[in-house]
Amino acid sequence: MEDEIKNYLSRYIPITNELEEELSKIEFIQSYKKGTILLEEGKISNECYFIIKGCIRSFFIKEGEERTTEFYTEEQAVIPSAYGMKVPSEYYVECIEDTIAGVGTPELELEMYQKFPQIESLNRALGEVIMAKYQDTFAEFKMASPEERYLSLLKNRPDLIQRAPQHQIASYLGIKPESLSRIRKRIMK
Repeated sequence: MEDEIKNYLSRYIPITNELEEELSKIEFIQSYKKGTILLEEGKISNECYFIIKGCIRSFFIKEGEERTTEFYTEEQAVIPSAYGMKVPSEYYVECIEDTIAGVGTPELELEMYQKFPQIESLNRALGEVIMAKYQDTFAEFKMASPEERYLSLLKNRPDLIQRAPQHQIASYLGIKPESLSRIRKRIMK
């Protein structure tokens, strides 16, 4: 599984023999079963995840209802907003498929940054790209109708339609499952 991490990193930075050796020594690859809650509301977030295989979602519970805020799949990082800050999380993080992920902690990151400064530079650059993407996605979401949101999901992340339960997809789109059914019927015609 370290090969997936190395392949991903090699797209952005040269992988030296020293870095490759260090990555192989660190035991940071974990497997999680579908349904595993990685983070609960009110708990301290001290782990982030890089998904090698599987699907994770983040969600809130508001007025007794789950509200999905994001889905994460292969080659995406799940970095809870309270990660490493020693403050309680405001949301949940759950595996919706069996998942294999690289697991990071602030301590592991600091150690790696000290040994390999290029990783810190890479994380900063990727963080900027991810933030810009989320800003664009959020702006598009705010401006779009529910049907346009669904069409955008079909275009940009078609795999989610098969991987996530429909009630979670509906929640992610900000609509009720019945509305999603109506939209899907209209589109199929």
